[in-house]
Formats: sequence, structure tokens, C-alpha cells
Amino acid sequence: MSPVDPASVATLLARETAAYADAHPLCRAGYDAATNLFGHVPMTWMNMWAGGFPLQLDRASGNRVTCLDGVELLDFALGDTGAMAGHAPPATVRAVARRMGELGGVTAMLPTPDAQWVGAELERRFGLPRWSFTLSATDANRWAVRLARLVTGRPKVLVFGHCYHGTVDETFAVPGPGGTTVTRPGNVAPPVPVSETTYAVPWNDLSAVEAALTHGDVAAILTEPALTNIGIVLPDEGFHKGLRELASRFGVLLMIDETHTFSAGWGGATRAWGLEPDILVIGKSIGGGIPCGAYGLRSSVADAVLARTQSGEADIVDVGGVGGTLAGNALSTAAMRATLGEVLTEEAFTRMVALGTRYAEGVQAVIDDLDLPWSVGQVGARAEYRFTRPAPHTGEDSAAAADEDLDACLHVALANRGVLMTPFHNMALMCPTTTADDVDRHLAVLREVAAALV
Repeated sequence: MSPVDPASVATLLARETAAYADAHPLCRAGYDAATNLFGHVPMTWMNMWAGGFPLQLDRASGNRVTCLDGVELLDFALGDTGAMAGHAPPATVRAVARRMGELGGVTAMLPTPDAQWVGAELERRFGLPRWSFTLSATDANRWAVRLARLVTGRPKVLVFGHCYHGTVDETFAVPGPGGTTVTRPGNVAPPVPVSETTYAVPWNDLSAVEAALTHGDVAAILTEPALTNIGIVLPDEGFHKGLRELASRFGVLLMIDETHTFSAGWGGATRAWGLEPDILVIGKSIGGGIPCGAYGLRSSVADAVLARTQSGEADIVDVGGVGGTLAGNALSTAAMRATLGEVLTEEAFTRMVALGTRYAEGVQAVIDDLDLPWSVGQVGARAEYRFTRPAPHTGEDSAAAADEDLDACLHVALANRGVLMTPFHNMALMCPTTTADDVDRHLAVLREVAAALV
């Protein structure tokens, strides 16, 4: 394999960072002037953008964003999945404008017919019949975990090393030595040691899952269909079937988080791969940019929750820690109905997944032609390259392949050539307005930059 030369990375990163600063003086000035913002940004993770400062957004449409300096970029980040429908999809804009203007009542705490429509559509796509709405997938995961504990009477969850489930405290855990569970590096002030709430095991390791479940204190297995925030790490053949079998055998609820893997198709990986969750969580993308999320329950789980609330064991309508006054608001349900009904349709996913395949195959061709020690993974309309070959098998494998300087070099070099990638990693997502020409433009830029590093 052709090695990537660290000296070439350092040289190109310095040159591209200087060019980035020269091309974006207004963005830099806006960043420097934001002294009332913690870290000069609305949310501290925005400092992960390469180049020394993030671009300041002026406007966005479809799969294009324009910064304050008037530079337009082809957007493959798409809000790290939040804008899977594209920026400002017209159907969603119309629905939101009507609800805020003509209809009003955005935060009236009253249900609307849109909510039932969305629940029925989510059942059609994912197969679960009972749904409740949140403002993020983090909320959905947090509340669904509480319900899983209520139903099973067990305190712990099982997760996989380097999984992504938003900012749920129990999920910031990784496998430690000797089968232990330890906090994920960088975890901010966990309320209790994560080993008290969580078992973390390696992805694709069914024997480790079984060993953890034998303790008899696990309420739910919380998993993505594929790991996504540490690069795409795909499941082994039979892995999900094994998870389902183990969950059923040990009386554990299987909880699938489709927040990122909704990219697999119009019914996510759950439908595309034939998964059988007891609980399903989704967020980010289903509202076309309006904050929202949802969790779905199998009928038996919903009935068990209601039985425990009717007995007085728990309160899910007031002080029980499930829900919030803004969750399921009329604006977000209107946005979800329009986005699912008119934008992220079966037809749209057919095109998006085909473009994801074109993208992944094109990246693989660059890797092969330059003999790079990299790999590429794909989940439908989502694809990502990772700096290791062969492709990682666990989250730990993928984490070990991280290269911050190479990441930064690629990101800033691509941005300077009009291509925006997800800041946390090398994820690219196709939306309904992405075209084959857009994919080919990225591939040409990637080939140019990668060739300079070998």
C-alpha cells in the first residue's frame, strides 16, 4: 500500500489553512467577534470544523450552503444527517410557514391531526405501532431507556464501544480491560461511574453480548444497525439475528437507533435488513431541519408500560421524567408530516441510495488507483472513508485508525475546493437534490488532494 506521507500532510495542511483564512475574512471576523458565545460558537462542537474557525452560514438551499463571504459549497455534511431532506425543502417550508402563520399555535401543548398521520407513517415504514414524539433522538433514547427499565424491572443497558446515541449518559461507555466497562475518553463529568448503569462490549461480538446478559440485570440492548459516528462499521452476517435471539432468550428489549442509518432506505435499516426491534428511535432528519425525534414501541411493550402506570408504579403523564412541554409540538409534527410525506419518499430514497453507491464505488476507485491504506463503507445514501485497510470490524478498530492531522487536511482542502464534509469524520450523505455531477465533483477533488499526500 502507498503510505500517506506525514510531512506532505503537514505541508498541505499549513498551505490549505492559510488559503482558507484568506478566502473567508468575514467568517473569521464573525468568529472572533462572538465573545459572548462559549468557545465563540453557538455549540462547542462547532469548533471541530477544520481550518481554525467554522464558516458562518449566510443561506442554504438543497445541497448547497453559502457562507458570509459569499462562497458557495457543495454540502455532503447535511447537518450530520439533520438535513437529509436537503436544506429548506419546499414542502417542509410550506408546512412550517402555514403552521406558524395561517394556523399558529406552535407551542399550544395540544395534539394535531399531523401527529397521528406521522405515527401511522412511521408504523408503515418501521413496523412498530405506538409512537411518541420528542425534540431530538437524544431525548427519544433517554426516555425510551426509562421505559425499558420500567417494563423489565432491570437497571442496566448494553451498548457497543464507540456507538452513537446522542448525549445519553449511559452510552458514553467503552469496553475496558478484562471485560470491564469504562467511561469513554473525554466524557464530561458523568453523574455516576458508567459501569453502574452500562455494559459496553465490542461491536460484532455476540459472545461478549451473551456474557453481559447472563448477569440478568440488562433492560435493553441499545444499538445502531451499523456504527456510524466512528466511521461506518458494518455488522457481520448474522450479527443482528444473533442480537434478536439473545434479547428474546434473556428477556431483554432490543432497541434500535436509526438516527443515522435511516439512510439505508425509506424504512431505514430496520426494513432494508429485516430487523425486529422492540423499541425504535429516530431523530434529526424526519423533520426536514425542524428539531424533532420519535420513539416507537412494540404493542407488548406499550401495553406493559400502561399496565405499570395504571397500577401506580410510574407516572408517564406528569412527573415521571418522560416528556417535555415542547415535545410533539404542532410545528415539529407539521414538519415531519411534510418531510416524510413529500420529501423523503420511497422514490427519493431510490435515487439517494443509487448516488450513495456511485459515491462509495468512486471513492474505492480512488483508493485502488492510488493504493491508499484506506477503506470505504456505505449504508444506503450514507458513505464514509476511513484511514485503514481492511475496513474496521469493531469500534475500537475504527478508533485506532483516527488521524486528526489527515482529517483536518482533507476537510480544509476540500472546503477550499467547494466541497463540505462532516466535521467529525469523513461522512458524506446524499439528499433528494444531490446529483451525479455533485458526486463526481467530490471524487475529482478527493483524487487531487489524496494524490498530493502519497
